[in-house]
Amino acid sequence: MKKLLFLPILFFGLSLIGQAGYQPGDKVNNFSLMNVDGKMVTMNASDSDIEGYILIFTCNHCPYSVLYEDRIIELDKKFKGQGYPVLAINPNDPKQYEDDSFEHMKVRADEKGFTFPYLVDETQSVASAFGATRTPHVFLVQKVGSDFVLQYMGAIDDSARDEEAIEELYVENAINALKNGQKIKENSTKAIGCSIKWKK
Repeated sequence: MKKLLFLPILFFGLSLIGQAGYQPGDKVNNFSLMNVDGKMVTMNASDSDIEGYILIFTCNHCPYSVLYEDRIIELDKKFKGQGYPVLAINPNDPKQYEDDSFEHMKVRADEKGFTFPYLVDETQSVASAFGATRTPHVFLVQKVGSDFVLQYMGAIDDSARDEEAIEELYVENAINALKNGQKIKENSTKAIGCSIKWKK
């Protein structure tokens, strides 16, 4: 395991494959969460342009989430037009980190120019259902008829701290495999990031 010397040890963690929640191949329940623009957002199976969604549990305060913000924006820009837009979801309890409050979410989305919805999971029910444990934690779902099926879960890529050291683009590879009708090489990887701050 590589040491992340410039990030506090407190924030480091690996989610375990096989955690509670959805697993690849499972049909996932839809949800309705509030975006930073005040509108409710759901996964839209009736939209013919939608092939699936890149669901990313993330937040404001976590240094790993911050490191991945530009990469998340690039994922959305690259794949939204191909039918796989990003939906970012903040599951954290803002009482533990004020930076993760809805008001601060609005500020961050504006500052970074997020090209995707940034949703608040106020009850943490969506994060719990998916079995999310870290920020960031990705769940790639594919539209199958009127349902959405989980096809990949875990990390965005294999280098949290250094983009130049990336060797495996897990999310991109998974989407490309789906679009080409191929089997995903790795449908579950370890998510690296801060632990989700659950309500006490």
